[in-house]
Amino acid sequence: MEAIERMKNQIRAYFAEVNWFHEGHVPTMEEYMRVGLTTAGYTLIATSYFMGMRELVTKDTFDRVTGSPKIMSSSNLMAMLIDDIKTHKFERKRGHASSAIECYMKQYGVSEEQVYSEFYKQVENAWLNINQEFLKPIVVPMPILICMVNLSRSLGVIYKEGDGYTYVGKFMKDNIRSLFIDPLV
Repeated sequence: MEAIERMKNQIRAYFAEVNWFHEGHVPTMEEYMRVGLTTAGYTLIATSYFMGMRELVTKDTFDRVTGSPKIMSSSNLMAMLIDDIKTHKFERKRGHASSAIECYMKQYGVSEEQVYSEFYKQVENAWLNINQEFLKPIVVPMPILICMVNLSRSLGVIYKEGDGYTYVGKFMKDNIRSLFIDPLV
């Protein structure tokens, strides 16, 4: 049932972004964070991932993980910020709702470079939180933590050369090939 609710939340958040776009509304960072943390998709992907781990994920564990412990909220924030940093220019050209970049620039009257600097600091702090949770597992069992850390680590690969999620170029194709076609086994 939790996965269905996560999907409903995802759709509601996409709908909010569509409304902002059609109204020409640039939300405050607080408004954007409530929606952007959902549309980043990390929570939905992680929830779906855990559903496939039935032997390791009990209902109690699932509830604790999806209850937004620090590792989940930090991973989700990192996914949103990295995605917005790497995709906002293209999304702005193709007609998309404002990203965290535009929201922050408007609200605080700063340059794009200043926003990048601030967001990269937040990404670094998110990694510190993720590592802290990973090294001292209290709420979430270690096998689940490993999956969450690996999902977060994948962001560095996906967005290393730009938006490798939307545009799978040579870099991502080579990574996929090395994992599945020509593994180093």
